[in-house]
Amino acid sequence: MKIEGCCAIVSGGNRGIGAAFVAELVAQGARKVYIGARTLADAEALAATGPEVLVALELDITDAAQVEAAAAKCGDVDLLINNAGAFANVTLIGAPDMAAMRLEMETNFFGTMAMIRAFAPVLSANGGKDGRGGGGGGGGGGGGGAIVNVLSAGAIVAVPDMGGYSPSKFAARAATNCVRAELAGQGTQVCALIVGSVDTRMAEHVTGIEKSAPRDIARAGLLAVRYGIDEHDTDAHAISVRAAQARDPAALARAMARSFAKV
Repeated sequence: MKIEGCCAIVSGGNRGIGAAFVAELVAQGARKVYIGARTLADAEALAATGPEVLVALELDITDAAQVEAAAAKCGDVDLLINNAGAFANVTLIGAPDMAAMRLEMETNFFGTMAMIRAFAPVLSANGGKDGRGGGGGGGGGGGGGAIVNVLSAGAIVAVPDMGGYSPSKFAARAATNCVRAELAGQGTQVCALIVGSVDTRMAEHVTGIEKSAPRDIARAGLLAVRYGIDEHDTDAHAISVRAAQARDPAALARAMARSFAKV
């Protein structure tokens, strides 16, 4: 799918990796980018930097009414970037209750699925059900458009100190594979981004690992869209985790357990 001329929506688009996606989409020639944020003022502040292309949108992906309203308003979208996520930074057993893991699952899995379900018909209408259509939205082509799910290296190896975050990303990765098969008939490309360590607010607690710039993650993500890559490791840390998993998954699991014991 071409990025130039596309119409995209980015959830959690006001900061971090989401804001980097917004900037990179503009740089690569997207004709319109909807910036989804839980607080409208945050999205409006970013949209003000490029009002000819950027559109602010109040969007909490755990709010069914807001998700449906977004799909109704953004009927010209042919690229959906599911970036919004939650990380509570508490463990599964050590947390005082299950509220944190419920939030992580509600956001990272159910919220992502709500967005996909709401926008799948939009992508189909704009791209053509047979995967060859030019698109009623006049976008950058690519059949039935594309979906990008921003996941994590914690989706390919269980990370004990991530609590409910890692399991929620595992679930989202499995769902990505299921959705890819389900939407193949309408020509929609579905990509999973495996993200390692990134210099964002969510990763402030991470030390001892070189962090990638959010903009580099965005570039890697749009490259995956451009070349139709189903699952893409976006940075050196993600690549190293993938390699360790391929070499000896049991050894990697033990290493994760030892790392947790030192926390």
